[in-house]
This record gives sequence, C-alpha cells and structure tokens, in this order.
Amino acid sequence: MNLKGKKILLGVSGSIAAYKSALLVRLLIKEGAEVQVIMTESAHQFITALTLSTLSKQPVYTLFTQSENGTWNNHVDLGLWADLMIIAPASARTLSKCATGNCDDLLTAVYLSARCPVFFAPAMDVDMYRHPSTQNNLKNLLSFGNKIIEAEFGELASGLIGEGRLAEPEKIVSQIIRHFAANSVARNKRVLITAGPTAEPIDPVRYISNRSSGKMGYALAKAFAQAGAEVTLVSGPTSLSTPDGNIKRFNVETAKQMFNVTKEHFSASDLVIFSAAVADYTPALVADQKIKKLGNEMKLELLKTDDIAGTLGQQKKEGQLLVGFALETERELDYALDKLRRKNLDYIILNSLNDAGSGFAHDTNKITVIDKQENVNRYSLKSKHEVAHDILHIILDKWSEA
Repeated sequence: MNLKGKKILLGVSGSIAAYKSALLVRLLIKEGAEVQVIMTESAHQFITALTLSTLSKQPVYTLFTQSENGTWNNHVDLGLWADLMIIAPASARTLSKCATGNCDDLLTAVYLSARCPVFFAPAMDVDMYRHPSTQNNLKNLLSFGNKIIEAEFGELASGLIGEGRLAEPEKIVSQIIRHFAANSVARNKRVLITAGPTAEPIDPVRYISNRSSGKMGYALAKAFAQAGAEVTLVSGPTSLSTPDGNIKRFNVETAKQMFNVTKEHFSASDLVIFSAAVADYTPALVADQKIKKLGNEMKLELLKTDDIAGTLGQQKKEGQLLVGFALETERELDYALDKLRRKNLDYIILNSLNDAGSGFAHDTNKITVIDKQENVNRYSLKSKHEVAHDILHIILDKWSEA
C-alpha cells in the first residue's frame, strides 16, 4: 500500500463534481491512508455526509460545532493531524476564499491552520475556470507553496466542452502517491526502461512472440516515476496502460524497433533497465500476403536479432547504471552470471520459471539480484509492485553512495 499510515484531509466543496469524492475516498482508503473529510455547507447539496462517513469510517466535519451540545471541532488540531490536505473538488468560491484568506467556514479555517502540503483540484465550468480572477487565485495559491492538480478538458455539466472537469480520482491519488514517494536522490535522474514482448512478423497475420505481459517493466516504470525520476518507457505490444502520467512512452513491435528507440535514448539516461523479453530470432523474410496452408510442413528461416543489452552495454558511460533481467529454466545462476559479465551490466535480476508464481503472466515475482561484484541476494515471492520497489531501493542506495 503506497499510502499506508498516511493521514489525509479531504476537503469537499460545492460542485457537481463532488460525487467523485466518494471514489476518491475509497481509492485513498484502498491505498492504506487514513482519511478525514471536511465538507462545506454547499457540498451537502451534491453528496451526503453519510456516504463519505461510511467510506472513510470517520465522522464528516462541516461546522465548527458538530453537535447540539456545542462540541468544538478544533480546526487547529485537524490541520496539525494531517500529513497532506487535498481539496477536491475545489470550487471557484473555495479557491477565492483560500487565496485571499477569507476564513468563514471550517474548511478554510483548517486550510489556514494546516502545516502540511495542500493540494487543490479545481472543478467548475469552463468560463469560470478561464476567468482572470480564478486564474489569479490559482497563481496566488501556487505562490503560497500549494500544489494544483489541474482541471481537465472535456464535457462539463453545463453541456459546454472545455477545461474545468475535476481530475479523475485515480489521477489525484497518483499525484498524492507521487508526493509521498518522491525521493531527492531520484529527482531529475533519467531512467530508460524496456518492457513487454516483441512481435516478429511472419506475414500480415502471424508473428513470433513470447508470453511476457510487460507487468514487471511497467511496475518499475511506475515506481521510478513516483520517486521523482524522469522515466522513458519503451514498450512492446501489451494491453497495459501507462502507469503514470509523467512517463514518456514509446510503443514498438519488433526487436529492431525496440533496439532503435532504446539506442536513441540510451546515452542521455542515468539508469537503463532492460526488462523487455526481446525475441532472439526474427524471420529472414516477411511475406507480403498471408501464407496459405499448403502441404504438411513449413520451413521458416530465422535470423538472430540485435542483442540490445549486450550492444548498448559496451557503450556504457561512466556513472551510468545498467540493469538486466534473466529468465531461466536451468542452471539459473550460471547463466545469469554469464549475462552480467558479457553484457557489462551493473545488476542482473534473475527469475526462474521453476519458482511458482514467478516469471511471465503472473502478478507476482520471485527474484535474485546479482551485482557487478557478483554478490547474490535472494528475495521472497512478492507482488511485482513490491519487487519494483525493492529494485528501486537498490538503485537509490547506489545513487546515494555516489
């Protein structure tokens, strides 16, 4: 869980997009966060406090006094409690009040008392969003050190098309995770990752490929992006969506295409992770038309593809780190050590298909990490998300030594 133990204050203001706050609470809870919701009075016109209280498992606060006996909701305590505050949706009115210090409700009082980072996710109609006063308020909030999760372009409740849509809850959560995961060591580091299989065409219909899903490479891309690195992902054919909006993704199909794109970005990268399952061979000739089923046999001449890690490993610059993957079925350690030496890698990540739950198509992986000094570290079976963070921390530790 990326947000395990984090205390999140969620402010909900009066906007039709307030209905999305229910999903936002649910996603934050799913990531392990403890969520406390504060609503403006007008927010109750769009979503009930009962809904948000049920999802957050906490009472929802609106007023300074919460009950008939005058129990005081201390805005200072709430502001000091949080590790992060997010106001989503942030209406034009709430943005204006926070930008000018117009403190007339519990939400604005908590905002002015908060010592934690504060994020605003605006939501309103396009003309309200574009209005100079709103844009000026956003600039002021940024100048105070707050973060803005920009409104998105799309169809609005008014029927107009334009900017003003609340960022999707998944994107908001991703930004919050990125904030907590950001590591000063990783910031501004350029990371190049290859992922997925390649597909080598035989004819317009058939191709040679493998069972790689790309999940491990995508998990690595997400982990490094959220840690603050600039990530370039070179992906073979996969059904996976880009795991983080800040990742620069290039889609390729063949081993040759993957080699060309990887080579183009190689020299500018501080870290290169070769996690793709690149085809070792490609058809010598590709038929222009579908090959008909004739006779009992078909002979296919294959040529060896470029060894991407091996070729680029010989071009490694001083200070550049290279990480390779080895998926083996026998003599695993011997073959992995051979690749480590021959391809001039700094680390090799060994998977064995003999380990249950490891390798292609699984959501889990069991790895052995071997460094350039041939030290061997074995890890237990974990989710690929956890494995990616194990690898991330190995690299962060290495960068910290420099």
